[in-house]
Amino acid sequence: MAASAKIVTLDNHTCNGEWTIVLPRRGKQRRNFPKTRTSEAQQQPWVPTDLESDPNRQTKLIEKMQICMKKVENSQFYTNLLEQVRTPEIMDCFHRVLGSESKMQMVIYGIGSIESYETPRIQLSIAILMRKEFSWIGDIEVFDPVLSATESRVLEALGCYVLSVNEHGRRRVTKPTLFYMPHCEAELYDNLLQANWGVEPLNQIVLFGNSFDVYQYLSEFRNSTLVDSSRHIVAVREFTHEYVIKICSNDYFAAFHDSSWHFFSPVLETELQLFKKM
Repeated sequence: MAASAKIVTLDNHTCNGEWTIVLPRRGKQRRNFPKTRTSEAQQQPWVPTDLESDPNRQTKLIEKMQICMKKVENSQFYTNLLEQVRTPEIMDCFHRVLGSESKMQMVIYGIGSIESYETPRIQLSIAILMRKEFSWIGDIEVFDPVLSATESRVLEALGCYVLSVNEHGRRRVTKPTLFYMPHCEAELYDNLLQANWGVEPLNQIVLFGNSFDVYQYLSEFRNSTLVDSSRHIVAVREFTHEYVIKICSNDYFAAFHDSSWHFFSPVLETELQLFKKM
């Protein structure tokens, strides 16, 4: 099925709610998540370079996140995003990916430093608020090699699990999974697709990230580096439904410009055979 890119125009609506965040105690064990099927050869153990978390920085960052989430929750951008997800066309796509499962795990790659920059805080706020809004979004796992110990503890306080392994995007799915990857490098998207280059895994993935139409356009310039890092992105467009995120304010342009929801629907393995040896 040919790729499609769509913008949904939405009605006005606002959401209100108070946030109470409790930092985890020192020494508290992390929640046990099922092990993922990423090849051990492709995993790299990771720990923050600053092994000690700073309580004062934690408190300040929690305050920043609370302010950011409140701002985002009451924004027209977030209203539009919720309404877009709730349209019958997109909800049908989510339900198809969920199948008989009741929850869809969320994996966040490349979020950046939430302590240093507003854009990553906005992106993280959207992810956390969506989990609050939609009961079918399950646990959230997060990874970015730039995260500090302080940021990791704050992410855990926000209900996320920080991965201790750098998967380089090569998470092989065994269940419905939403990959939340706004403005990641092309190589990271390509790694994810390559690791799941099959009918069954691709049909279990929802990807929120850069529009694949952009990569198709850029690949036509025959830049060898870009072609090598986006070959699966270009190939998967043949059976991708893409829904463009509408930006209604400059406040959210840096965080989400050229972003889309992507749903993949290959039917036959023969559709993928040509690219398996890439």
